[in-house]
Amino acid sequence: MKPHLIFELKRKLTHLLGLLFIVLYLVMYVLFNRSIALLSITAVLIILIILEFSRVQLKKKIPLPFLHSLRREHEKDKIGTEINYALGALIAFSVFDVRIAISALLITVFGDSASALFGIIFGKRWINKDKAWEGVIAEFIVDFVVSFLILNNIIIAIAMSLTATFVETFFRHVDDNLTIPVFSGFVGEILKKIGV
Repeated sequence: MKPHLIFELKRKLTHLLGLLFIVLYLVMYVLFNRSIALLSITAVLIILIILEFSRVQLKKKIPLPFLHSLRREHEKDKIGTEINYALGALIAFSVFDVRIAISALLITVFGDSASALFGIIFGKRWINKDKAWEGVIAEFIVDFVVSFLILNNIIIAIAMSLTATFVETFFRHVDDNLTIPVFSGFVGEILKKIGV
C-alpha cells in the first residue's frame, strides 16, 4: 500500500470524529432543548480554539498528539480543520432543519473521504493536481446515498450532493469542512422551504 494512501486513510478515519458533533447535538437536544444543544457545540468549539491556539501560537503539545501527526505539512502552523468542521456544525444546526444539517455534516465526513481515497486509489484522469474524476464521482455517489437516506427526497439529495461535490472540487483555498456543510445545507434548506 502506498505511504500516501496509508497517511490519507488515517486522516480520513479521524474525520469520523466529526460524527461526535451530530451525536452531541442530538443527545443534548433530546435531554434538554435546542438551545442547550447549540451551546454544547459552542463549548466544544471554544475548547478546540483554545487547544489550537496553544498548539499554533504557544507551540504547546495538544492532548491528542495523533491529530498533530496527521496534519499535512502546510497545516502544521495553521488552525486545524476541526475548527472549521465545528463552525460548520454550529452554523448547520443553527440555521438549517435538523435533517438537512445532519445530511450536510454526514456528506462532509463521508463524501470528502470517498473523494480522497478513490482519487488516490483509482485516479487516472485528473482535474487538477489534487482531484481526480474518479474521486469526484465517488464523492457525488456517496453524498447522494447519504443525503437520500437521511432526507428521502431525491431532488434535494441530488442538489446537496452536486453542491458538496462542486465545493470540494473547486473551492480549493477555503476549508471544505466549513464550506461543504454550509453551502450544501443552504441549498437543501432553500429547496425544502420552497416545497421541493
